[in-house]
Amino acid sequence: MKSGVVIIAAALSFAVPSLVLAKVSAEQAAQLGKELTPVGATAAASSDGLVPAWTPAKQKGKLSGEYAADPAIEAEKPLYTITSANLDKYGDKLSEGHKYMLKNFKTFKMNVYPSHRNVAWPDFIYKATAVNATNCALIGTDNPDNCKQGFPYPIPQTGAEVIWNHRLKWRGDNVRRNNDQMIVDSSGKYQLAQLTEDVKFLYANEKNPVPLTNGKGLFLYYLSKIVSPPRTAGTMILVNESGGTGATGRAAWLYAPALKRIRRAPAVCCDNPYEGTDGQQFYDQVDMFNGVLERYTWKLQGKRQMLVPYDNFKTARAKYDDLARPNHLNSDLPRYEMHRVWVVEATLKPGERHTYAKRVFYVDEDSWSILMVDCYDGKGGLFNFQEGMGTPQSNVLTHFTVPEVIYHFDSGRYFVTALSAQGHPNDYSVQYPDGFFTDSAVQQRASK
Repeated sequence: MKSGVVIIAAALSFAVPSLVLAKVSAEQAAQLGKELTPVGATAAASSDGLVPAWTPAKQKGKLSGEYAADPAIEAEKPLYTITSANLDKYGDKLSEGHKYMLKNFKTFKMNVYPSHRNVAWPDFIYKATAVNATNCALIGTDNPDNCKQGFPYPIPQTGAEVIWNHRLKWRGDNVRRNNDQMIVDSSGKYQLAQLTEDVKFLYANEKNPVPLTNGKGLFLYYLSKIVSPPRTAGTMILVNESGGTGATGRAAWLYAPALKRIRRAPAVCCDNPYEGTDGQQFYDQVDMFNGVLERYTWKLQGKRQMLVPYDNFKTARAKYDDLARPNHLNSDLPRYEMHRVWVVEATLKPGERHTYAKRVFYVDEDSWSILMVDCYDGKGGLFNFQEGMGTPQSNVLTHFTVPEVIYHFDSGRYFVTALSAQGHPNDYSVQYPDGFFTDSAVQQRASK
């Protein structure tokens, strides 16, 4: 295995849209729960011992009122620190984004800690994933077919399948999230915005999962409301998300307080800026990546052993003044560990439009969470870098990236989202009445 990279099914990665990608064989699927974990990661430790064997955690904690924590992990000390002075020693384990930051910001460093592979999922996800391995296919890049509840592609054959594992993973049935956001300038001063987000997960729902068949079937409802600053307060975005492209894949509505009405919003897609972010986050950068895949070709480069943000309990709970620093987050807070990640390269198709001509995604093998994204402009230069602070959520047996950061190398600013330490922890106990996620219901609630 040269340089830790395994090339897998490269010929399949440039699939034409009409191609139905083959499911894996029963013999391949039989590896799940043995050589592979039930969701498809390599169960064993790496040959050098730097990546440990998978040791799943047990569920603990309340569904509301608690931030994720692990006192034993949080008490650990760094094994070593990477700076510009020793970058060459670790360069083959770093993303291009991290190498850029180490070379260009003297105050940036990476504290590396012991690695832990404790991400676990509910039993019903394991069982459904095993069924999906031999049943679930992908038509083109945007139409999952014959998939239900679990990870759709635990033994991925293409880059697009890896991204769908990220999009459809179990995150609880419902969640109400406090989402604070910072736009930080090059001096370290920041503007703060506050949102509330309501999400109902339909595909991976425990009791009432909605299957995806040839792109048909809603997989989540999403509603956000801007609380502050005052100039955008009251703005709401409603999304009904399905497989497929265009209006089939995403139906979206925008409520504008100035107009006092909700209307269809076809621009809730791709590289259109998310409302209230001052252009610092595109719609398809929410949750590291979401939305249609059709504008890109998706090449699966294989697995690679890398240093990635992981077990960031302290970073997720940090006060915002302690996080914000000139050019980058306070480097004393983020925690990095050695893990195996899937590397996926997305290249813009000829004739398609997007600010990013190429993206390289680094996706954790245990959680299927996108942890880092190198974003390139049309001239091939590294334009932005996304970093998601991976953190297990033991109360619902899932894994999130909290917070998430987008570094804008052209302007010197950076954007931080999914903050909640000065707000409220995620509430997974919330229940939504029927019709809550409809445009008429949103209009009615906004008019009160």
